[in-house]
Amino acid sequence: MSAKTVLPAVAMTAVSMVLTLAVVMMWLGTAVPWPVALVVGLGIDGGWLATLAYERRLAAQGDHNRTVTAVGWSFGILAAGVLVAHALTAEHSAGAWLAVAWLPIAAKALWLVHSLWERTALTPLALDAIRGIQQEARDEAAVARARLRAEAATEETRLTAVTAAGARVARVQAKTAHTLAGAWSTLETARKGEETGRALTSVTSPVTPDVTPRWELPVWGPTEPVPALETAAPALSDEALDTLVDEIRLSETPALSYREMAARFRAAGHSASEVRLRAAWKRIA
Repeated sequence: MSAKTVLPAVAMTAVSMVLTLAVVMMWLGTAVPWPVALVVGLGIDGGWLATLAYERRLAAQGDHNRTVTAVGWSFGILAAGVLVAHALTAEHSAGAWLAVAWLPIAAKALWLVHSLWERTALTPLALDAIRGIQQEARDEAAVARARLRAEAATEETRLTAVTAAGARVARVQAKTAHTLAGAWSTLETARKGEETGRALTSVTSPVTPDVTPRWELPVWGPTEPVPALETAAPALSDEALDTLVDEIRLSETPALSYREMAARFRAAGHSASEVRLRAAWKRIA
């Protein structure tokens, strides 16, 4: 992976060194002997390369020296300055020479990027561990999102069912209340009507008070077992039954209702059918 950064840095370094040597030879070769110009060019490139090599050695040992770094950048700035000076004094193609004057600085910057790459580089084992941790975190997040969505869908379904059931109960209650209100209105109309008042005079006292006792509805519920024929008490005549019913009815003040009279009649051990007992009640009441 380091080849992605080291190869551009090496290529840029080689180009900048060749360009610097060529410029020094062409620029100083006209003023001094060419061996002197060659020595100057090699000195600039050699110092640049030597400091770079020492920096790389320190980086391999996990160390860093600011002095060496400053010297290396000084050689790079010197090479860039030579190129800029040559471009400014050149009679032809000054713009082209000035355009490539940044190559030594660029090469130094590429080596800086490569050093930063090496400082942050990890082994394949560490990278695999990091990828595994990231994948595990993504899996847990996906499972948590799926669980939340499922719980939300379940809660929505439950709320929908509860709401629908509540709506059905409310509709039934409303319908029942409407029916009861109608029935009560009908009964109230019948109770307050003039014609029905006269018809109910002999039935219940709330319509015409103090005329007849209250008419009790039959009680629907458990009944006492009828004794067997061979053990049953002898049947009472109508006169005896009327007398007995009247005595039980008037045994308390106010007079007992039919339901209370019938309960005491049977509790006393007397026997009579419901039809005869109710007929006797009607005759005496």
